[in-house]
Amino acid sequence: MALRSIRELGDPVLNKKCKEVKEVTERTKELIDDMFETMYEADGVGLAAPQVGILKRICVIDCGDNPILLINPKVMETSGEQTGQEGCLSVPGKCGVVTRPNYVKVLAYNENMEPFEVEGTELLARALMHEIDHLDGHVYTELVEGPLYDVEQAPDEEIGE
Repeated sequence: MALRSIRELGDPVLNKKCKEVKEVTERTKELIDDMFETMYEADGVGLAAPQVGILKRICVIDCGDNPILLINPKVMETSGEQTGQEGCLSVPGKCGVVTRPNYVKVLAYNENMEPFEVEGTELLARALMHEIDHLDGHVYTELVEGPLYDVEQAPDEEIGE
């Protein structure tokens, strides 16, 4: 495993749509391991492949319950609404207020290319939407309501990713 460099806002790779994964190779498994290690080292909640410069539909999430790997994730259902602080490893030191669904159901594939569903509310729902946005070439700053804050100056609310 190895730490990968996290691409930051302004890097064109963050605005490109990722390609579907057709098969999981040894290289893909290495990428996944590196993504988890990089996310944990950076104290993140999630990380998408384009954030480490790879245009594949892969993301990893860990909200504290257990790590989740999502290959080719698709949002199947959303409901409700939550508004709160959101941050991103690709926008270091900043956060902003974003409204997202409060419930999300996602269909994805695991490391063996077996389909599974994941359902989440609150922080997990936010993280799922945030990471899937990355796979479609979008960064949370496009959704921020009002100004971006320095993390130290943000109101005391949960900050995702």
